Amino acid sequence: MAWDMDEFWVFGYGSLMWNPGFAFDQRMQARAFGYRRSLCVRSFVHRGTPERPGLVLGLDRGGSCRGVAFRVRPEDRDDVLGYLRERELVTHVYRERHLPVALSDGRQVSALGYVVDRAHAQYAGALDSEDAARIVHASAGKSGPNDAYVLNTLEHLDQMGLRDAWLESVAEHLRVLRNEPVA
Repeated sequence: MAWDMDEFWVFGYGSLMWNPGFAFDQRMQARAFGYRRSLCVRSFVHRGTPERPGLVLGLDRGGSCRGVAFRVRPEDRDDVLGYLRERELVTHVYRERHLPVALSDGRQVSALGYVVDRAHAQYAGALDSEDAARIVHASAGKSGPNDAYVLNTLEHLDQMGLRDAWLESVAEHLRVLRNEPVA
């Protein structure tokens, strides 16, 4: 199938999925190839502190990631790009990339996405779900507890009918650490 390079699409895999903050004219479930959703970014402000960093989501190499693609009208492209760069490139832990994305209607497009920079000091690397849960459980920042961020992300994914087995495993370990019933 041919790739549609004429339209401007943005791929969201975390909070962009439910809180894009920009104008778009179409929203569809999508899968990005070559990257996976991962708690691989250390958060020193919003979900942690410099002394006790938390973890937030990044797109890391390998696999694929189900998320949401937003089509942006040509007249909104520059405003959306400016907004996204201000939102996503604050500490430069993410790199702006065009990702191959399959839309839920079968079309293949190139979508703008933000991929973790593995050379950046905030990159936490590939953690197993138990280690990630321990870090998340012990961290909080100015936007609140790190575990609330993870559980909120999973709740939104569930509402959209999306599954993420690794993130669900992190949540199971979190529930054990929080002395909550495990599903």
